[in-house]
Amino acid sequence: MSTTPRRPQPSLATKKQPAQQRATETFERILEVTAQTLADVGIERLSTNLVCERAHLTPPALYRYFPNKYALLSELGQRLMLRQDELVGRWITEKVFLGTVDDLAAALEGLVLDTYRVTQDTVGGVWIMRALRAVPALQEVRLGSHASVAAAQARMLAQVLPQAPAVELALASRVVVELLYATVEMLFDEALDVPAVARTVAGMMASHLARIRPEAAAPRKRGASVAKTRKLPSHAANRRSS
Repeated sequence: MSTTPRRPQPSLATKKQPAQQRATETFERILEVTAQTLADVGIERLSTNLVCERAHLTPPALYRYFPNKYALLSELGQRLMLRQDELVGRWITEKVFLGTVDDLAAALEGLVLDTYRVTQDTVGGVWIMRALRAVPALQEVRLGSHASVAAAQARMLAQVLPQAPAVELALASRVVVELLYATVEMLFDEALDVPAVARTVAGMMASHLARIRPEAAAPRKRGASVAKTRKLPSHAANRRSS
């Protein structure tokens, strides 16, 4: 039985990193113009020739660093995802998990809103995000970033819930990360009430996370035992009301 050969994927790696100030300025200028061009014309019309024209560069000057437009998108995607991913560790901490479901829901709501804001404030951010999902060559940039964030969150959860199965923590972390970014994408694709969506999704995620064997979490000692009221309740009755 014959199979259709897979098309070779374009290279996403930069050819070289700038070593001198002038080269760094050119490198950053290329990315700035690419982001603005992407915001102006979208993914399909983006081309290296158009970037060169707008940046007042010759194609060889661009190709010195980036072999194709996918490498440009990859670099922009990595930078956007780094800014987005840093927010996860800032909002979702051990302290939050040692609080109530309301604490967790509030943190998740803040995370959704902050991720939305960072994406909106990034030049071309919406199109960069869409490119990471729509362009097959860029899939690993998105999935790799999500997997890294989920793994970090699973390790943090293991500290809070030492008796919970690692597989369960890893799965919950990955699903929450994917839901977070899917929610942000939806907010840009549809005219929805952003705070209301953030609040609803945060409540759903918090309710699920509260059921991951919270009763198995041993109180963490800080000179004295952590009060029982600081544990996550195992029921959804304390779920944050909208």
